[in-house]
Amino acid sequence: MNPSIPWGAKAPAAAPAFRLSVLLSSLLASATVLSDYLFWHESTGMNVLAYMVFLVGAHLVVLPRHAPVRRTLRFWVAALGCVGSGALVAWYGSGAALLAALASGLLLVGLVNQPSLQLVASAVLTAALGVLPAVAAVLGSVRAPGQVGPQLRRAWFYGRLLLVPLLALGIFQVLFAVANPQYGALSARLWAVAAHWLARLLDTISVPHLLFLVLCGVGAAGALVTVPVHTLSDREARFGEFVRRQRDRVASLGVRRPDFGLTTRRLPDLRKEWLAAVVSFGLLNGLLLVVNVVDIRWLWFGFVPATGFDLTQFVHEGTYVLIFSILLAAGIMLWFFRRNLNFYQPGLPLLRWGATLWVVQNVVLAGSVALRNYYYISYTGLAYKRIGVYAFLLLTVFGLGTLLLKIWQRRSAFSLVRLNSWAAYAVMLLLAAGNWESWIADYNLQARFSRLDIGFLLNMPPRVLPVLAARAQLISQAKELVVEDEYGVFRPVSPAAAQRLLRARLAGFRAGYPARNWQSRTIAAGQAYKELTAHLGPPAGAADLARK
Repeated sequence: MNPSIPWGAKAPAAAPAFRLSVLLSSLLASATVLSDYLFWHESTGMNVLAYMVFLVGAHLVVLPRHAPVRRTLRFWVAALGCVGSGALVAWYGSGAALLAALASGLLLVGLVNQPSLQLVASAVLTAALGVLPAVAAVLGSVRAPGQVGPQLRRAWFYGRLLLVPLLALGIFQVLFAVANPQYGALSARLWAVAAHWLARLLDTISVPHLLFLVLCGVGAAGALVTVPVHTLSDREARFGEFVRRQRDRVASLGVRRPDFGLTTRRLPDLRKEWLAAVVSFGLLNGLLLVVNVVDIRWLWFGFVPATGFDLTQFVHEGTYVLIFSILLAAGIMLWFFRRNLNFYQPGLPLLRWGATLWVVQNVVLAGSVALRNYYYISYTGLAYKRIGVYAFLLLTVFGLGTLLLKIWQRRSAFSLVRLNSWAAYAVMLLLAAGNWESWIADYNLQARFSRLDIGFLLNMPPRVLPVLAARAQLISQAKELVVEDEYGVFRPVSPAAAQRLLRARLAGFRAGYPARNWQSRTIAAGQAYKELTAHLGPPAGAADLARK
């Protein structure tokens, strides 16, 4: 008897041990084998789409029809995101599409684990935190079969019976091979075939491959086995969608707190806070108005850089500072509208309109940042960071719009984080859907640009090669060709060297693409191979490449 349990009280029921069903065991084994088949010694391509379709289908099979998560829009958005991002990886094979596929898979697994989660980051972290508990649950559910002892004794008995015949077979095999040359040659060929297959077997079950197979099993357990992880869902449950009137002097981000009968804050204290907010919004609106007027007059109409103007410093440092100022403005607004100031009726209209004017002016400031980025692209060319700036500005404008919701609907900071996290996920899928590398190459290969980073273009995915091959003559006519070395220093190259690099890149892709397995192929790379074959003819053989 447990002395810690009172007399007559029932002991608490032990938590039921995790048991693998036949269906889940089959899916785990299938996921492990499928992952090994799709990804071992393969690059990303069609394999990602195949795995994503399997992941979504497996969860739909495992989840009961009445499961709560099936009735949430978030689950279906994540499922469509998995299939859609997997299809984009199969089409483009881009890093943005692969990142979107990884985020979608984790989002789906996290929502299956905790259907009540509202934040994208919480679902992704829940999926990551659930991997080790899932592996532990699978290993803990493995039980040795009963009656192992008698079976081992029976196997040892029959093994001893077969030992003498096998030993005699080996001795006579050696004697006959020595006595009969024809039999010896046949025996040698048989042993050579057996050694060959044994070597292939040992090569197949190499240590790196075994470790990769174990990793596939861990990933399968984390993706399919649901062991509840309540850490982040419990934390989210403390927050609400709207700001509530506070009586305990504690700042809140939408936390639901009980009313303990404490007296409300004194009106003069709230009026002082309102006065500080009005003065802050008034001064900052005035300052921001001057900045926006200067930017509109300077940037928005007929901007032409003067001779010797440092456009790089103007864009890089100016853009980062302005983005930081927008984020700081959002933080100040969240601070003032965090609690009871939302309910100060005498001065609330003035405060709301002042904050709204500030939000509108920050949108204008974001437009100035977009123009700076545009001018940099117009004078120097397109790059990944320039696209990233526009994606960030898109999220910034959306975030400023949610700030207006907070001001006029008394929404909490948790509500803003929720909306903006899903907006970030949508922008991630949008970036994954773009053929950015081809667009960058097509834009940068213009005669008006005096400098061309040919190394940057040649390091792009194969789907860019038809664009480079079609404009090979323009590359030779560029005023300045540069290549970035391993130390990040740009070094000039001659047009002849650039053409040699381009020919080597084209020859390497055309010779290597047919040898790729279907797992590593992408639709865009296949189209590029067909275009290059139609334009340049069949790829050269290995001997021809060696002679060249």
